[in-house]
Amino acid sequence: MKSKIEELEATLRNCEVRIEHLEGKEGHQNEQLHYFQNQVRNRDRVMGETVVQIREVADHLQTLAVQADTLSVKYELESD
Repeated sequence: MKSKIEELEATLRNCEVRIEHLEGKEGHQNEQLHYFQNQVRNRDRVMGETVVQIREVADHLQTLAVQADTLSVKYELESD
């Protein structure tokens, strides 16, 4: 009976050690999760800013294309 109690106590200690290890691992994984969530938020913000800048560049290119067409027509009229 005494050996059975000792065996159960050893098993309990092993389980407690495993629980502590798993809790430590969980804490580390939670830290990683928060880190990656912040990275995703930052990436999304940068991508949003990039899309806005691309739209602004596209608008500017359209304006330049209209100006180039206008100058081309003006040049053709003046050269006639």
